[in-house]
Amino acid sequence: MKKTPPAPPPEAAPPPPVDSFQELGLADPLLRSLVEVGYEAPTPIQAIAIPPLLAGRDLIGQAQTGTGKTAAFGLALLQAIEPAEKAVQALVLTPTRELAIQVAEALHTYGKYLQRLVVLPVYGGQSLEQQQRRLDRGVHVVVGTPGRIMDHLRRGSLKLDRIRMVVLDEADEMLRMGFIEDVEWILSQAPPPSAGRQTALFSATMPPEIRRIAQRHLQDPMSIELERKALTVPAIDQRYILVAQPQKLEALTRLLETEPIEAVLVFTRTKNAAAEVSEKLEARGYSVAALHGDMNQPMRERVVERLRAGQVEIVVATDVAARGIDVDRISHVVNYDIPYDLGAYIHRIGRTGRAGRAGSAVLFVTPRERRMLQELERYTGQRIQAMRMPTAADVALRRSEMFKETLRKTIGEQDLDLYLALVEELVEEGLDLAVVAAAAAYLARRERPLELAVEPETSGFLPSADGGMVRLFLNAGRQAGVRPADIVGAIANEAGVPGKEIGSIDIDERYSFVEVPARYHQQIVERMAGATLRGRPLEIRIAGEAEKRPAGPPRRPTAPPARGAKRPERPGPPRGPKGAGKGPGPKRSRWP
Repeated sequence: MKKTPPAPPPEAAPPPPVDSFQELGLADPLLRSLVEVGYEAPTPIQAIAIPPLLAGRDLIGQAQTGTGKTAAFGLALLQAIEPAEKAVQALVLTPTRELAIQVAEALHTYGKYLQRLVVLPVYGGQSLEQQQRRLDRGVHVVVGTPGRIMDHLRRGSLKLDRIRMVVLDEADEMLRMGFIEDVEWILSQAPPPSAGRQTALFSATMPPEIRRIAQRHLQDPMSIELERKALTVPAIDQRYILVAQPQKLEALTRLLETEPIEAVLVFTRTKNAAAEVSEKLEARGYSVAALHGDMNQPMRERVVERLRAGQVEIVVATDVAARGIDVDRISHVVNYDIPYDLGAYIHRIGRTGRAGRAGSAVLFVTPRERRMLQELERYTGQRIQAMRMPTAADVALRRSEMFKETLRKTIGEQDLDLYLALVEELVEEGLDLAVVAAAAAYLARRERPLELAVEPETSGFLPSADGGMVRLFLNAGRQAGVRPADIVGAIANEAGVPGKEIGSIDIDERYSFVEVPARYHQQIVERMAGATLRGRPLEIRIAGEAEKRPAGPPRRPTAPPARGAKRPERPGPPRGPKGAGKGPGPKRSRWP
């Protein structure tokens, strides 16, 4: 019997000219959240994928990590949800727990103004029973790893009979990790495409196994592929700094203090961040201007002219607003945020090193963005070198060297007879010449001392090799009226931790998560024992601490068996009650 050949690879589709999310047909609550976050314009994958997904089409998207595909499927998925219907209506499968958490957090952000929306990440390492209680209370979107999704399907705690949309995110990575048969079994538990189920599959590559899944489980899918143009990476110095999100501003100011800078272009992801960073740099005494989508064209042109003329030394910009900037004197490009579209990185750093000059590009990477750094290196084919965060001592040394150079220049160029006479008079009075010179230097530098003043709460803030941040669980959420300010206030007041060192805060319906520097976590847990939050007893612990992984070495996922070979049995949890699924499926208990 002749075998059906795999589906042909997706054809490249040029992105339509879309300048705003409003043009894509998204609902007002989603547009409101995007405006609040500060997103300016869709990335190419979003512009191409969102309209057909909103129209109910199945979709195959070939796109790398960092292209904005989470928002592409996430916004369409959220628009299809009926919040009043307390049932699982969308399922997102991811290869790792880290990606499951990131996708769930993104959906929370985009769905902020969808009333009563509940998104639940499920993955190995958490208590099954705790996840089951959340599912029993009602969830609209489940984001999870294949193994844990299968566990819940067998137990009957997860039902897919009301599912509207399934997303396979990073399908080739799930294939590589040996999850592809699990994915197929999960898809077999959902209503078929003929019953109205919509399916979207995203993958960086399209090996034959992924194309076969698309053939079996997607109905008349639209195929899109972002055109991968030949990269011309500028021959400039590329470096990155590992830094926690709350310390990016301090990292930027130290970089500005220690690098031989002429003019700097700082890139942020959103217009809100561009305005905020610009204001904070200006407050620290820098000559700076913002450049973002809320500014009209004449305003943008004035900013560029001021940069070209040397009237400002730093411009903080978004990708959209910075299009077409061509200023030879830009010595540094700082990627304050990693761009969503990896191709934008090339355009960003290409704005330095012009007209034969040396150029330098520095990328800020948070601990959770290390994977995106690796994708960026693969995308460009170049290694981005790690650099050490400048210390207070580095700043002091740089200030001293620059001040000495200023003194040398002044001695060579200025008439100092009157000042020499003044110094001689002081020496005749018995003062030491070196002390007089030091006093004069102090007066000259009083507004900007040679030594960097480091506040006690910011000293030693730099993240360690493991990121330096710990994620804490709190047993109170939106239902108790908890806001981010309540969590910051409680930790700052009860545990004595500076509020500005507290990292990201995620508030769910009945619990919350907060990131804090690792050096404070024990202090927080101990001092907040017995504390209350919004009038209720507060439980605080390291996230996942109560749900430890089973003893013994971790099991490594294996590659899928050869075609026709019998797949080995794998231990798994007992099956749930009769009728929990449409079939036993492959047994498994693999992490994640």
